[in-house]
Amino acid sequence: MMRESYEAIVIGAGHAGCEAALALARKAHKTLLLTISLDAVAFLACNPSIGGTAKGQLVSEIDALGGEMGIVADKAAIQIRMLNRGRGPAVQSLRAQEDKTLYHTEMKKVVESCPNLFLKQGEVENVRIEGSKKVVKTAVGDEFESDVVVFATGVYLDSRIIIGKYTESVGPNGFKNAKKLSKSLKELGYELLRFKTGTPARVNARSVNFKELEPQFGEEHIQTFSFMTKKKIKNKALCYLTYTNPTTHEIIKSNLDKAPAISGEIVGIGPRYCPSIETKIVRFADKDRHQLFLEPEALSTSEIYIQGFSTSMPTEIQRDMIHSVKGLENAEIMRDSYAIEYDCINPQQLKLSLESKLHEGLFFAGQINGTSGYEEAAAQGLIAGINAALKLENRPPLILSRGDGYIGVLIDDIVTKGTNEPYRMMTSRAEYRLSLRQDNADLRLTEKGKEVGLVDQKRYNTFLKKKELLKAAEQLLNQKLKIDEKTVNFFKKYEENPPKNSISIKEAIKRPKLDIFKINDEFKIFDNFPENVLAELNLIVKFEGYLKQQKEDIEKSKRAEKEIIPDNFPYEKQKGLKIETIQKLSQIKPENLSQASRISGVSPADIAVLSVLIKKFKGAKK
Repeated sequence: MMRESYEAIVIGAGHAGCEAALALARKAHKTLLLTISLDAVAFLACNPSIGGTAKGQLVSEIDALGGEMGIVADKAAIQIRMLNRGRGPAVQSLRAQEDKTLYHTEMKKVVESCPNLFLKQGEVENVRIEGSKKVVKTAVGDEFESDVVVFATGVYLDSRIIIGKYTESVGPNGFKNAKKLSKSLKELGYELLRFKTGTPARVNARSVNFKELEPQFGEEHIQTFSFMTKKKIKNKALCYLTYTNPTTHEIIKSNLDKAPAISGEIVGIGPRYCPSIETKIVRFADKDRHQLFLEPEALSTSEIYIQGFSTSMPTEIQRDMIHSVKGLENAEIMRDSYAIEYDCINPQQLKLSLESKLHEGLFFAGQINGTSGYEEAAAQGLIAGINAALKLENRPPLILSRGDGYIGVLIDDIVTKGTNEPYRMMTSRAEYRLSLRQDNADLRLTEKGKEVGLVDQKRYNTFLKKKELLKAAEQLLNQKLKIDEKTVNFFKKYEENPPKNSISIKEAIKRPKLDIFKINDEFKIFDNFPENVLAELNLIVKFEGYLKQQKEDIEKSKRAEKEIIPDNFPYEKQKGLKIETIQKLSQIKPENLSQASRISGVSPADIAVLSVLIKKFKGAKK
């Protein structure tokens, strides 16, 4: 039996595992990254895309902190566009179609070439605690010990795929699964949940009648995920839109008894916001059609992903469903759609640092925490990796608040409230979303990445340059526009009433039909500044009042975060708190008053009483 020592071990090399391992290794900690298959490293097992509503914000936040997903996503993108263009900046998010083969290859290359990082194929069967050491044992009997372990096992824990009545004990895409690690986690005291997700069929592009479909074009000259990407992304592929129809719906309705998601064959809880097509038909019976997007999987393959058509129906019914759709009448199915069930832990067993409350030095990240999505996984992986490294360095953990970023919202939600279904990030979950835009992720988080030692000097210099340019551009806002014929005609051109007296550029930008770009086109005041700086400044001016209010709200929330609750605070001995409140607080063990206030069933009155009790407790200890 072989036994090797490392400072850190990361179990699983999906999106969470790669970010965690890279963070640890880049901070000079000898790290072992164990994966069940080297072919599954950073594999896009479901949709071939990165980003999307709220998810685009997560990717740019990962990038600002020194993570890798945004850089690789930019390299592998074959089409990119901004979602929700017709709505406000608070809900606009970048989304890119990825060449899934290139994405896997590029991320694997980064992992393999990273100093201090050792990538190895092996199925982990058992993790045990020996004093301060954690011992990881693989299926072949090898053992590896370390001071910290990050669990990033994705959907591989005792997973099984379901197609009609057919089931198979495997992971996504037919990869081997982890059959025994769930038992080990139970023995360590973790409560396991059973969740479900799914993926649609893939069809051959040569069999699709694209002439009958609506093309979905990418955008040119658009921002990238990474603040370090210099070249604009070229759109190399087209997506297409089609719809289900009454015939499709009738096929599904007449075969609901064969749908595992409806019949009870599937026991795992599925995602409410990304349901199977049969669940959609039942839940939204009044709708006569549902959108389907046809997305290329890669430039090197003819496989087309049918987004919105996830199902676990038997294959012959899948075929009839697909052939009933316009443009897919003769579609050749290359990969059948399937549902996948898997084990995950109750995330309420974690601290805000993603370290376990049960065992010091064990961290959890990604879909093992009950979340869904590549971006949510990568965000957690980065934070778990950073905090595992800080643990090794005897430094306090990095805790992102809800006012810091979407990553803070994500982690606070799952740790404080838990989840009874696969958790998906949405803009509606972030109360400060106007302040947490994708374009300003670097301004919000790069300093934090620098403080924890993950942002290198090159990235930091890029950040400082942007700040410098933004400050210089801001100083020009007070310049006055003289009221002459040119200025009057400019205002009339955009159907704005010309001012009677000279007006500052800042006041002009605030006009509904004007912006900094129109003003610059006419008066050439900001010609020396890049587009991203001008876009940032335009938003700051346009939404000045709202941003000021949100800043005050964020500061108020952060003051509550500074009221730390001692680890050994005896809730059960406190008078003045309801029994239900004591039970909830004892279970979650919130780290501060702000987190305590978000626990379901804990009222503002409870928080007021708790604040007084904590002060008394701290005073008595002194």
